[in-house]
Amino acid sequence: MGAQRQKAAVAWLSVISNTLLVLLKLGIGLAIRSVSVISEAIHSGVDLLAAIIALVAVKTAGKPADNEHPFGHGKVENISGTVEAFLIFLAAAWIIFEAVQKLLNPSKAMGEVHWGVIVMLVSAIANTIVSHLLFKVGKRTDSVALQADAWHLRTDVYTSLGVMTGLAIIWIGERLFPTVNLRWVDPVAALVVAMLIIRAAWSLTLQSSRDLLDASLPVDEERWIRDYIGRLRPTVHGFHHLRTRKAGHARFIEFHLIVEGDMSVDDSHRISEVMSCDIEERFPDATVTVHIEPCDGICKPVCVAGCYLSEDERAAVHRAADAR
Repeated sequence: MGAQRQKAAVAWLSVISNTLLVLLKLGIGLAIRSVSVISEAIHSGVDLLAAIIALVAVKTAGKPADNEHPFGHGKVENISGTVEAFLIFLAAAWIIFEAVQKLLNPSKAMGEVHWGVIVMLVSAIANTIVSHLLFKVGKRTDSVALQADAWHLRTDVYTSLGVMTGLAIIWIGERLFPTVNLRWVDPVAALVVAMLIIRAAWSLTLQSSRDLLDASLPVDEERWIRDYIGRLRPTVHGFHHLRTRKAGHARFIEFHLIVEGDMSVDDSHRISEVMSCDIEERFPDATVTVHIEPCDGICKPVCVAGCYLSEDERAAVHRAADAR
């Protein structure tokens, strides 16, 4: 199965799974009058919306570059991640409001709490499986949208287990200590859910918005590029103006390469082609631009950091350039 089909398949799986969980949690939450279960239904509703956004994003981001979008459509995934984070913040605010209201104004007694425990366990198991698949395909295809969706569901796993624990405490406590009021555990569990959701939303905001601002590639990826260029000494005399950025799964890498002044156009073109192929093999979906410059032995300030020549070698190259 191709990468694009894999991405679409797991995105659809997330949509279907979240739809079923929203209906199940909402039904049980209303039946037993549990604000924590209802908050989890809202959480899954946000996950469902996020899954739909991710599905649209991966389909759009997979379109090839065109005249209006010469650098492709990759940033659609980053935009979707930012929108998803905003939706999570809204969901967390609603959960906090409802939980505080229930703490201040206790409502009627809850119904059969064990049904809430069961639905939370089902939710945790389902989201563990789906999030694992989303992470697996998202990392393999470097899809920001799928990884964002996976983080949503992984957060839902933890919050579901938290709500399940709170409901289990009420369920067991009512049987062992019937005179002790443990109903406050339900809204408190909902508040814990909200805090975890906010934390996930903040991490997602940082991750998705970073590439929207055309930030450089991660340090380890840029280090690999620098080390790779260094392995081409002595044919390559140095480099400068390394610039990188990312849009969705696509990377854009460009730099100026310093070579011998008397190297032929054919040889310098061949070197740039080989380098582009090697870098694109290491970073799939990368667009590499290499600007070739002749070395005259006089290192300008911008060249010094990336110069591979010793002082004697620079002097020799400079004398050869003067002789020509």
